[in-house]
Amino acid sequence: MGVVLMDPTAEIGSASRPLAPRLASLAGVTVGLLDISKPRGNVFLDRIEELLRQRGVVTRRYKKPTYTKPAPIDLRHEIALECQAVMEALAD
Repeated sequence: MGVVLMDPTAEIGSASRPLAPRLASLAGVTVGLLDISKPRGNVFLDRIEELLRQRGVVTRRYKKPTYTKPAPIDLRHEIALECQAVMEALAD
């Protein structure tokens, strides 16, 4: 059985989307760390960033203006141009 992902952006019908291909390694990869602006998300990302950097992974930090809306298109474009992988902070 495959993985079922739910999209919370109020779609009328569910769309079938393939999973993004996984990277074989983080060596030589820039990982974007996206704070979605929920409380304490930055604390979670601080720790993730520390662990990634200990392993020699290059990181870049980004922040959405609010967690209640999707990231602005210009922010998504910037991340896509600068990073090969992204992690989001969903902490509360």
